[in-house]
Amino acid sequence: MPWRMVAGTLAVLILQQPVWASEYPTRPIRFINPTAPGGTAEPIARVIARQMSETLGQAIIVDSRGGAGGTVGTTMAANAPPDGYTILLGIVSPMAINVTLYGSKLQYDPLKDFSPVSLITKVPQILSVHPSVAATSIKELIALAKEPKSSLNYGSAGSGTTGHLVAELLKKRADIRVTHIPFRGSGPAVTATLAGEVEMMFSGPPAVIALSKAGRLRPLANSGTKRSPVLPDVPTFIESGLPIDVTSWYCLVVPVGTPKKVVERLHLAIVESLKSPQVSETLLKMGAPPESSTPAELHVFLQVEIKKFAEVIAIAGAKID
Repeated sequence: MPWRMVAGTLAVLILQQPVWASEYPTRPIRFINPTAPGGTAEPIARVIARQMSETLGQAIIVDSRGGAGGTVGTTMAANAPPDGYTILLGIVSPMAINVTLYGSKLQYDPLKDFSPVSLITKVPQILSVHPSVAATSIKELIALAKEPKSSLNYGSAGSGTTGHLVAELLKKRADIRVTHIPFRGSGPAVTATLAGEVEMMFSGPPAVIALSKAGRLRPLANSGTKRSPVLPDVPTFIESGLPIDVTSWYCLVVPVGTPKKVVERLHLAIVESLKSPQVSETLLKMGAPPESSTPAELHVFLQVEIKKFAEVIAIAGAKID
């Protein structure tokens, strides 16, 4: 083929490339938060969305779709058009834990149906009790749970969430019986605990910091390997002699098939946002220190976490209620 024809063909192909990818975004973006409003994830999603909106020059609308341990909103994102106008706050439950808990019933594959963008933060789970509970330490709570007439209930953000898993591990490690009451997100679980409908709950720091300072909840233990800087007086389970190390995390992913250029644009935007003083300071106050990654690093991280939680679930004997 003459070189002029080759050049002409290449020019046509270049012109046929999706111009919108280089101009992205040209309209508002939907940011799905797969948890109920008022929980740990929503404030994280909103602070990220606000800063990314400024970086990208388009509105990012947080759409909270809780239910089934985060699988409802995550399934919705997996089925969205891969055009960059639907992004997902990936959380540990639907992206790692529920792969084992739901098995073949899960309507998406976290590794095959999503393209990773970046990690956002990692946070521990905090075990908190209603002030009426006669326990000021995890040791006292265990003793209370072992009393013959004990009928303690615990609330979580739903079956298959990190809080559910940590609680089942606690029951196993401490040899206690506590009834699980799943809710449609940590927000409703907090509300139920404040009302005394359940005696205790598991949630990330953002949902309990202000309430613990106000004396409306009493935090007893932290599921991470070190104390949270926003709750420095709350010991880890490990410090209390219980081998429990389970951390929640949040990341940004998009439907698989999203153009590489769009993924790169979103990656730059989230990394820039996490470095901004407004976002980093806000997240730190929530007890959720910012932590970005490359898409490739996030992909490996997800693989490791899925395997890790499969092993934790086997130890805990957790199941869907």
